[in-house]
Amino acid sequence: MGLADRAALRERYLKVDTATVADVLDTLGLPDQGLASTFTPFPADCGRMAGWAYTIRGQMTPYEGGGDPDKMKAVDGVSPGEITVWSGDGEGICYFGELIALGMQTRGCVGALLDGGLRDIQWIARQKFPVYARYRTPVQSIGRWKVTGWQLPVYMAGATAARVAVHPGDLVHADVDGVIIVPAAQCERVIGEAERLTATEVNIRKELDAGATLADVLNKYGHV
Repeated sequence: MGLADRAALRERYLKVDTATVADVLDTLGLPDQGLASTFTPFPADCGRMAGWAYTIRGQMTPYEGGGDPDKMKAVDGVSPGEITVWSGDGEGICYFGELIALGMQTRGCVGALLDGGLRDIQWIARQKFPVYARYRTPVQSIGRWKVTGWQLPVYMAGATAARVAVHPGDLVHADVDGVIIVPAAQCERVIGEAERLTATEVNIRKELDAGATLADVLNKYGHV
């Protein structure tokens, strides 16, 4: 898929709800793609995000010196339309803050998903850079947590399963209801069906507003 096609597909996902996408995935036999409810938008009003997963993996490991060169290498590889997906065992640690967020954004990165912590939230908010993370913390990663690989499969805490696998190029979709992962091979099929369901829901709302009963619309459209 070319860059233009990827950009167009991403824009289509930004116009549908994660709840609708989750319903479609259920019908395709993929019921465990939702992430844990502990993933929260920072700031709370950062809005929805959609983009292609660029995965980064790390682990707790004490070290000397200032900074993690592998983290810089990983960030430098991000491309337009991608969302960085950070995983690792750094409980209590901030995976990145304002300056790395700005660096990713200048490369065309459209958001970040952290199975870990975030800091500099007020400054990141000024950049209009959406981040969904499990927690906030002022504690930096330098000397404590290092990047060990990138663009490899990672696992994130799940909603209905202990872990959800995220592969490079999967579609990350997030909004006020939470975060869901769409496998790359299913992205076009899922968005087509999600758009159809969204249109149906719009019609249902119009008919309810016009005085139809819930029984009427369910009889006409079925359960959606």
